Amino acid sequence: MAPRNLINLESVSLAYGTQQIFDALSIGIGTGERIGVVGRNGGGKSSLLRLLSGAERPDSGRVTHTGGLRIGYVGQRDELDPESTVRQSVVGELADHEWAGDARVREVVAHLLPEIALDARIGPLSGGERRRVALARTLIAESDLLLLDEPTNHLDVEAIDWLTTHLAATGRALVVVTHDRWLLDSVCETTWEVVDGTVHAYDGGYSTYVLARAERSRIAASDEARRQNLLRKELAWLRRGPPARTSKPKFRIDAANTLIENEPPPRDPYELARLATTRLGKSVYDVENATVELGGKTLLDDLTWRLGPGDRVGVVGVNGSGKTTLLRLLDGSLPPSAGHVKIGKTVVCAHLSQEISELDPATRVLQAVEEVKKEVQLGAGGEATAGQMLERFGFTGQRQWTPVGDLSGGERRRLQLLRLLMGEPNVLLLDEPTNDLDVETLNVLEDVLDRWPGTLVVVSHDRWFLERATDSIWALLGDGRLVHLPGGVDEYLERRRAASVAPASGVGASEAGTVGSPTGAVGTGAGTPAGSGDSGGTSVGAGAGLGRGDARREKRGDTRAARKELTRVEREVEKLTQRAEKLHAELAQHATDHEKVAELDATLRKVNEEREALEARWMDLAEEVG
Repeated sequence: MAPRNLINLESVSLAYGTQQIFDALSIGIGTGERIGVVGRNGGGKSSLLRLLSGAERPDSGRVTHTGGLRIGYVGQRDELDPESTVRQSVVGELADHEWAGDARVREVVAHLLPEIALDARIGPLSGGERRRVALARTLIAESDLLLLDEPTNHLDVEAIDWLTTHLAATGRALVVVTHDRWLLDSVCETTWEVVDGTVHAYDGGYSTYVLARAERSRIAASDEARRQNLLRKELAWLRRGPPARTSKPKFRIDAANTLIENEPPPRDPYELARLATTRLGKSVYDVENATVELGGKTLLDDLTWRLGPGDRVGVVGVNGSGKTTLLRLLDGSLPPSAGHVKIGKTVVCAHLSQEISELDPATRVLQAVEEVKKEVQLGAGGEATAGQMLERFGFTGQRQWTPVGDLSGGERRRLQLLRLLMGEPNVLLLDEPTNDLDVETLNVLEDVLDRWPGTLVVVSHDRWFLERATDSIWALLGDGRLVHLPGGVDEYLERRRAASVAPASGVGASEAGTVGSPTGAVGTGAGTPAGSGDSGGTSVGAGAGLGRGDARREKRGDTRAARKELTRVEREVEKLTQRAEKLHAELAQHATDHEKVAELDATLRKVNEEREALEARWMDLAEEVG
């Protein structure tokens, strides 16, 4: 049976001033469809969601909703009451025992609001915390269709991983605008590309969309080549002189005019030439026994780490673990409390921070770039002016004379990145570089980094970008140490899950030991596998320093041990299941005792987390046993 239509857009047009956003757009959403929306910044993605939600009316055309349609909408700006509490905003006036007894509500609260007090008032919360509250409220509410605009903003890797699983499992229809390609690929079954005032629909997630778009571009390029050849012949014939007074010349003139009329608009030359870099020496960064303390908290503890020329490193970690502090330590803006950081003599470092405060709002875009450099050497030996480079970054024509204060968040981020690259650095420190950038800009940035020979350190929650642009992943787990993860982001998520249950159940002790091992914090060189010693660093200790993948390979040789552990894990899961059932019964029994309900709910949450980790461990063991 075909899905029932929930929303239809019929010949919808929308314009802001002289800018045409949509022109005669017709498109619809059916029951259960999961749609990802991509496109350039300012291309109309958020406007499309507002049209679908009914928050904005089209200039012409019609938007129709099926009767009784319930929509959950999270825009880029929340509509939370600053005087209400987090609890009131998320669960309304429900008593604690009512919402705490709902596993679905508890799951959302546990993963999106783990560090936000439910009694906290909305007004003083940060923008990221308010966004988490708005997202939690929308996911908890009963709805037929979710419209989410950049839901992964301000979420860490763990929260994004949970949100991806949650959205993929929900039976509700979904339209999500996001630059997180991992989420797009894991959740969405259809991709909409918003471009040139219309929407192109592709079956499948981001990977399928890329393949389909590449094929469309190939066909378009072939057609364009044929069109240009014919166009040149027609125009050359027209230039020979006044046409004879016959029907044939008039026909040929009409044909040429038709070809010119059908010419597609010139595309943005949105590609970057490789910038020349200053040659790096053998040494880039040598961090020796460095400790950093801020606000009475030790963020980095006795850290020894070495980065060499050409190393490409991604850094992940829990909020507040010291990721930004690590970059400041490398760029020299934050001296260590103890130890020292040796910086190579030839290092020319550029640091892309999360803040854009260094850009004067009154400065014109072109002036902001020329402040850094008016001309830049290109990789092919040529030169490009600041204006030419701006065009390659999408700032064409009069847009180059726009005040920085009038730019969108994505445009300001793009400008900040161009200013950084104009300095021709040989070391890049990028702090959340994917914030506010559209997918096309991310593709361009990745293409630049692919051909960039310098040293790269990236702090990001964007899993796709990390795996695409870096060669090794390191983690700050909140205990002051930096741990190399041979298994990448997957290993980071596994370690976090194991660490959450290790104190209570003892399961995952090998993983917890890895996280807590002092030797696990000592690097061997970012671009070198742990233990090789090629970069001159201290090798990760055997046993405690083994990654999960190494431990798993060791266990494959002992099937008997794996079977024994599998049986033990099954018993533990059964015990935890029975414990959870008893807690549910106690919740119902003490429904009127709010303090008791809160205590029981906290215990139940821990039990469920332990059980989830054990079930994941059971799956791993089942694979080993075969």
